[in-house]
Amino acid sequence: MTDSGRPGRHPSRFGVVSLAAAAALLAAGLAQSLPAAALPSATATVALSTTTAAGGGAPTGVSTLSTGWQTPWGITFMPDGRSALVTERLDFQVYRLDRNGKKTRVGEVPYTVPEPYTEGAGGLLGVAPSPTWNGKTDKRVFFMHTTQTETRVVRMDYNGTSLTHYTPILTGIRRGGDHNGGKIAFGPDGYLYVATGDALQSKLAQDKNSLNGKILRITKTGAAAPGNPFGSHIYSYGHRNPQGLVWDRKGRLWSAEIGEQTWDEVNLIKPGANYGWPKCEGICNVKGMTNPKATFAPEQGVPAQLAVVNNVLYMSALRGQRLWRLPIDGNNERLGTKTAYYSGKYGRLRAVAQVPGTNELWVGTSDLGYGKDKILRVTVK
Repeated sequence: MTDSGRPGRHPSRFGVVSLAAAAALLAAGLAQSLPAAALPSATATVALSTTTAAGGGAPTGVSTLSTGWQTPWGITFMPDGRSALVTERLDFQVYRLDRNGKKTRVGEVPYTVPEPYTEGAGGLLGVAPSPTWNGKTDKRVFFMHTTQTETRVVRMDYNGTSLTHYTPILTGIRRGGDHNGGKIAFGPDGYLYVATGDALQSKLAQDKNSLNGKILRITKTGAAAPGNPFGSHIYSYGHRNPQGLVWDRKGRLWSAEIGEQTWDEVNLIKPGANYGWPKCEGICNVKGMTNPKATFAPEQGVPAQLAVVNNVLYMSALRGQRLWRLPIDGNNERLGTKTAYYSGKYGRLRAVAQVPGTNELWVGTSDLGYGKDKILRVTVK
């Protein structure tokens, strides 16, 4: 099984089209329907997109910010914007990464299994500092990780130099293989949103008594946030394996979700909405189910995480090995034409974050081997 939870697939049999042919198709509005392998990669895609893509420009350059990583899973900037915390999935290490690329180990999140793959792919996943963190009166930083028996959300103190005082705040989330979700992020409302996978038990996604297959909304103590639609921890349900959460300039919550055999998804999350799994994968007509705003064939996607620059969504892809650009269509709850960048050039891409106050993304490669992963700096016009 791949870390998407689906069996391996055969590579696409489509050949690479010429740049001139792709340009003609794009002008005809057909680029979105091209097979992923038929899209020009790296420089060719950028050359087309900078003049044709709407919604605030497109990637214009990429460089290596930092090297020597082992499967970085999460990148989250501290509230002061000066540095980010980066989690390494397999060894549970946490690093501070400064804007100049300086990397400093600040500690590790304790775990109870000798090897994170003992019960399937798990490990140290998302990281989210308190929005009022200052390193003195508020030192709280939150993490999501697996143990041998469960997935949990924990709190630690971080003074800007080191991590201490490990405290679980939400436990009892079932773990299973690589269906653990893992992204956590504070929303504009100050509450912590938690993406959980179905733990390889698809029926849990529709079970409102289960924390699995959900997006949860909680307080800093782990309690259900006030105003949740069902009076519990649950904010939305019917998810298979969501791993990306981000808010746009209007405060709308978007999620990237790994599907099974047919479609991966980008969803606009509404409180109380049912996103269909396991009854639906991709677009469906089942009453009561909420359809995705964008879908991706597995060869193009296996989406990992999301970031927003100039109200444009950027989505990292694992199996697809590319960075996707999805412009948000004005005031409408729609996404415009999706465009791929760097296809196959850097391998699997997972962690992604906007550098505060800039048109820049940090993007982490994934699973290249011990010490071989990188964090890339992507500039956006």
